Amino acid sequence: MIPELMSSLSWMDPQYLLDNYGNAFFWLSMAIVFVECGLLFPILPGDSLLFAIGMFIKRGDVDVHLGLALALLSIAAFAGNVVGYEIGRAIGTPLYNRDGRFLKKKYFDQTIAFFDQYGNKALVIGRFVPIVRTFITVVAGVGQMDRKRFFTWSAVGAVLWACGVTLLGYFLGAIPAVQNNLETAILLIVAISVLPMVFEWWMHKRRKGRATIDPTPGAGSTRHEA
Repeated sequence: MIPELMSSLSWMDPQYLLDNYGNAFFWLSMAIVFVECGLLFPILPGDSLLFAIGMFIKRGDVDVHLGLALALLSIAAFAGNVVGYEIGRAIGTPLYNRDGRFLKKKYFDQTIAFFDQYGNKALVIGRFVPIVRTFITVVAGVGQMDRKRFFTWSAVGAVLWACGVTLLGYFLGAIPAVQNNLETAILLIVAISVLPMVFEWWMHKRRKGRATIDPTPGAGSTRHEA
């Protein structure tokens, strides 16, 4: 059972893709990044692919100039966001009400709550969070977010994510321990990538706690100011 499961997930392994597709691995990765960022397929290996691309370029396994790779991956991520946004504006509400097998209401609800909490920053912070980065653009479209505002913050998030994770793979890719333990390295990268969101959540909870505690002696309850 486990070998069958691992075999079915092999297409998510960057090394497997490189071994089977060679230099076309980069262009396939670009397509996956685009799809994950805009076409409502949340379970895709975006982080691991970006990290692996950086490492493979460093090793010489992928014959693409680093600067060109960073530019193209940023464009793919941004273009995916634009498509997701337009899907949200056009048919986002029916998708939400449908509650399908992969496009579940809870994913939308979690993303809406995330967006409400962080506002513009959600388009940047959410880029580093799996599932959220897929649905955040659709939610922005459903909410009719101003296009200029969306494009600006989405572009910032796309560049930071695509370039940041790829460069991390490029510089760490020269370390033998990383090359020999790619799966472990990728898991660590994914864990580190959510730290900004965890920090923001913790700060939000602290601010909320301070705002609701009644400083009046003997009040023993919370108050909400208008």
